[in-house]
Amino acid sequence: MTLRTVAFAALAVCSMPLFAQPRGFDCSQARDPKACEERMERMKAAHAAAEKACEGKTGQERADCLGKQMCAQSKDPKACEERIARMKDAHQDARKACQGKLGSEHQQCMSHETCSKTKDPARCEAEAKERTARREKIREACKDKRGEDLKACIRDQRGEQRSQK
Repeated sequence: MTLRTVAFAALAVCSMPLFAQPRGFDCSQARDPKACEERMERMKAAHAAAEKACEGKTGQERADCLGKQMCAQSKDPKACEERIARMKDAHQDARKACQGKLGSEHQQCMSHETCSKTKDPARCEAEAKERTARREKIREACKDKRGEDLKACIRDQRGEQRSQK
């Protein structure tokens, strides 16, 4: 797993208690679709504010900044930061357990090790498989591209995947 994946996971964990909606959630299935839409808009605004606050930072500095920004906007910032710390620890443990494995075997090991420590391991594993499938689809669509063309292709593919949800 890359640092970017860890940062994204940290943001997801922090924002879930705030808005209680998984990414790509269809609000038409919610008990109160209007409230769901409002939560989704607040989540998008919080994420945009965090992105702007952390502009120009890279690597671990960016991940830490994004986590702090998202936690600062949560109902219980201290609990949010504790969740991030637990998640980082779980990720480090998973890295140690999967050391020496390469490619898809490493990726599957990381998913399994990380998900084994969650409240709902089956759901976590299913979501990990979905993410892997999306990445593979993007990788296949953009395999012949390099540089800026590759970046543009990846952005286009991600946009298409979001619009299909």
